[in-house]
Amino acid sequence: MIVLLPPSETKRPGGDGPPLRLEALSVPELTPLRTALLDELVALAANPEASRKALAISASQDSEIQRNAELRSAPTMPAIDRYTGVLYDALDVGSLRGATATRARSRLAVGSALFGLLRADDPIPAYRLSASSKLPAGGTLASRWKPVLEPVLAQFQQQELIVDLRSGSYEALGKIPGAVTVDVYTEHPDGRRTVVSHFNKAHKGRLARALAGSRAEPADAAAVAAVARRAGMRVERDGSQLTVVVTA
Repeated sequence: MIVLLPPSETKRPGGDGPPLRLEALSVPELTPLRTALLDELVALAANPEASRKALAISASQDSEIQRNAELRSAPTMPAIDRYTGVLYDALDVGSLRGATATRARSRLAVGSALFGLLRADDPIPAYRLSASSKLPAGGTLASRWKPVLEPVLAQFQQQELIVDLRSGSYEALGKIPGAVTVDVYTEHPDGRRTVVSHFNKAHKGRLARALAGSRAEPADAAAVAAVARRAGMRVERDGSQLTVVVTA
């Protein structure tokens, strides 16, 4: 099973790993596009105004541009430790120990606008690039990633069940027909259900933690739902679509 996470805009700084070596990352089929995007980001960083426009950031975030300028020389750390924020706080992979930690790191993967697909221990620097960013080279990142990423994801899916927890903009980089997908809704006292916004990420993080560390090896959506229920989550299933229901 692969639990495919969205990345986060916020990333932990620093690291104690050597500078980025693209050839050392998982899924070498993605190296040519990774290289092209990396080169574009480094070159773009020389023009702060153009960088702000492409990355949709303000002058107060110019430190993000500096990160991109240093992509080839900055220290690295494992991808699963690099990303921060609500989902990753709930996942809290650093608190896992022993065999549970080993299982988690083998199952977790991250969809990335810069790297396409990362396994948990792939060493990466901090960077700034979102799925919605518009680089000067033209075309959306989805139009560039889809032709190379979708065949890779299809190969993974033939071998393992994929639980896709990515947000819509990252799903667009590479669709996975038949993957287990998850929505989160709040149920109100009158029975109404509304989409959970901010805390959607927290509940997906909790689910990712339960799945990543489970001794079970789910083969379908029903088995994924069973793991979630054992972790205390209320889950409904409709085919490969799961709905996590949270009481208001």
